[in-house]
Order: sequence, then structure tokens, then C-alpha cells
Amino acid sequence: MPRPVRVAIVGSGPAGIYAADALLKSDLAAAPGVSIDLIERLPAPFGLIRYGVAPDHPRIKGIITALHQVLDKPQVRLLGNVDYPGDLSLDELHRFYDALVFATGAEADRDLDIPGIGLDGSYGAADFVSWYDGHPEVPREWPLEAEQVAVLGVGNVALDVARVLAKTADELLPTEIPPNVYEGLAANRAVEVHVFGRRGPAQAKFSPMELRELDHSPTIEVIVAPEDIDYDDASIATRRANKQADMVASTLENWAIRDVGDRPHRIHLHFFENPVEVLGADGRVVALRTERTELDGTGNTVGTGTFREWPVQAVYRAVGYRSDELPKLPFDPLSSTVPHQAGRVQENGVHLPSVYVTGWVKRGPVGLIGHTKGDANETVACLVADHAAGLLRPAAEPAEDAVVDFLRARGVDFTTWEGWHHLDAHEKALGAAEGRERVKVVDRVGMLDASRSERSAERNNLR
Repeated sequence: MPRPVRVAIVGSGPAGIYAADALLKSDLAAAPGVSIDLIERLPAPFGLIRYGVAPDHPRIKGIITALHQVLDKPQVRLLGNVDYPGDLSLDELHRFYDALVFATGAEADRDLDIPGIGLDGSYGAADFVSWYDGHPEVPREWPLEAEQVAVLGVGNVALDVARVLAKTADELLPTEIPPNVYEGLAANRAVEVHVFGRRGPAQAKFSPMELRELDHSPTIEVIVAPEDIDYDDASIATRRANKQADMVASTLENWAIRDVGDRPHRIHLHFFENPVEVLGADGRVVALRTERTELDGTGNTVGTGTFREWPVQAVYRAVGYRSDELPKLPFDPLSSTVPHQAGRVQENGVHLPSVYVTGWVKRGPVGLIGHTKGDANETVACLVADHAAGLLRPAAEPAEDAVVDFLRARGVDFTTWEGWHHLDAHEKALGAAEGRERVKVVDRVGMLDASRSERSAERNNLR
């Protein structure tokens, strides 16, 4: 009787879990069956849903409920706190699995090549998001001395950064933020946050709901200058063809014509301002220089030669994420993705047997959750077809306990799905003591300790 196909999915964020779900719904699940290990670098699963979504957006974190259902399946096993390639190399993965799917996402900030971007006080938005979301691999403290702050970019991450900088710590206290984040935000001196986009309202990448939520805080005044409301023919066509773009533009128009109130913190949304230089003194940020732009009829902009300096003491670039290179796999440094054909990893135009990618490391950090599902379905369809054609590279040691024995022998303190339930219960108990839903544990050792109470049972019932 044929054994189940053994698949390792490296990364347990939405991309990896959707790939597992697609495998469970594929022809492999029926015969010969499929056995899936989700291999995660961090002690807890869920990737950017846990560490990339602002804490005051619990509706998005509700996606975790659906992801739970996949991890609850008996064919799926979580091996957390396991690093690729430090704990399991590419060759070692091939030793234990018939197919490998890399779903490692994109956590780093894209570069922005303008003078002064490396000054003290200039930060990547992804790093700041990781800090306020309690990522175990970032410093516990964040410098928040600046009273005027610039955020570069007009996407949802820029909105999250601006909102967290402008809100009071007490407004965020009911969320899951850990104590170090609350203490840091309580000392935050920011009173004015300026968000800059080089194009116009019709080209902004905000989602309508995210944008409207910016105005819900009783302490934040959102300000749009009337002169920043402008459209060319292409912009008008975009609004007509894209309901979300039209809703965003309409919201911005309404804000531009209203009277400015007296809430203590202000977020200014600036359009047609292209950041060209971060200015410094004594090695630190003191201002941002922008060039005024104008629409060229195609929805793009050209510079007008008019420059302005904005006094700010900190700059956050929110111009996109990028994936880190995966050792032993091909990598395109321009797109920060792994070269592939429909999810099959390609090296010099040739498919590496049994190696696949999905999610942002496959297509770049664009799109929403629905796109991630589509990615997973495409990649898994290729994996299933390759299995049917006899193209997978068979594992030398496919027994489910082989990789576990290997990790134990190597001294890897891995976590499991049961371990996540213990950590989850621990964080909820911390929250309940303060009248909150959850208080996130930040320290890796603390996360491992909270996951350990089931370790004695792992040897008999490892999922």
C-alpha cells in the first residue's frame, strides 16, 4: 500500500496554511494521502497576521479563526521554532520530505534610494510594525522622541504607522499590545504626523475602511489640503472603473472641505509631494524635502521644480515589503522573489525537482488574502501534477517521526500545535487579569516556556 506523500511547508503564515489547505483538498488527500509539516522559524504560527497587523484591527486578526481550522486537521503538524536553514537545511528537508513548499513571506522593508535615508531617526515601517506587534526578534524599545513625524507612502501600512504614532497609549491599551509597547507609546511625543504620496487621491492604495478608521479616534484630527484634490482623465477613469478607488477619493474630498477641529494630535495626508531628500544635522533627521508634482494626463506625475522642507525629527518609509533571500535557492534581487513558473522553483530555466514557492516570496508583497489563496491553489496544482507524473524526488526517510527524532538529536527546542494552544491560553489569561482579550508574550524564551506544559505528552502524541 503506498504511503502518504510527505510535504514540508516552510512558513506558517496565511500563505503556508492556505497551501496546506489546498493540499488537503487536492487529489493527493484521497490517494495516496498527504502528510504535511508546517515548519516555522518563530515559536508561534500565523506570520504577518500575528506580527504584521496593527493591534487595533482585530477584525483582520479574525482570519486566524479560519487558519485554526486547517491546523486542527490530523494530516497537518506544526513544528515551530525551527529555522531554515539553521536547523533544517535544504538537503535535510529533502531527506525527510517528498516535496518542499517555501512560504516565507516578506518581512523586511524595501529600500528607498534618496539622500539622507540612513540618518538616525529614519526607520523602516516594517521594523516599527514588528515592534508594536511584539515580534520576538526585534528590540524591546523604540525611540519615540520626535514631535513631528513623516511617513512616506500611501498604502495601508502607512496608515497603520501614522495611526499608531498619533493615538494615545491608553487608546491602544484595550488591544493585545504587550507591556513594553504600552510603555513606549506612553512616552511617545508625536503630535503631528505627515503622510506623503507623490501622486494624487485616485492613485492612493488605501482601502476605504482602513482610511475611514483613521478618523475614528477622539484624539486625532485628519487633515487634507484642498489643493491636493486633483484628477486628470486617467484618474477619473480609475475612479469609474474601481469602486474602492472612488470611495477613497470621496472620503479624501470630504475631509478636504470640512473645518479643521481641535483634537490634540494631527495626521496630515499630503498628495503630489515626492520625497527627494531627508535632511539632517549632527547625523539626525531634522526635515524632509519634497518636490511638488502634478498629473501628466496618464495618472502619473511629473516634478514641477517647486520644493518644500517639512520640519520633522523622524521619517518612516512605508514603501513596501521585500522577501529575504533563501539560502540554496535561486533569488531575484530586483523583485526580491524566488524565480518560478506557476510556483515551480526555477534555476536557469529548469525546475528544481520537488521545490515550490507560494505567497509573497513567489509573487512579491502585493495583493490581499484572496490573492494568497489563489497563489496556493496554483502552486499545489503543480505539485499534484508533478506527483502524478512521477517527478517528485522521494524522501529517503519519510516516516513522520524521522524529522522529529532528527530535531531532538540536534537539540532544537521546537514547538507544536498543542504548544500554541498553551501559549494562546497563557496570553488570554494575562489579558483576562487586566480586563483585556489578550496580552501578547514578546520574549522568545517566554513563548517557549508557555508552550512547554505539554512537552511530556509530545513523544506519545505529536501533532
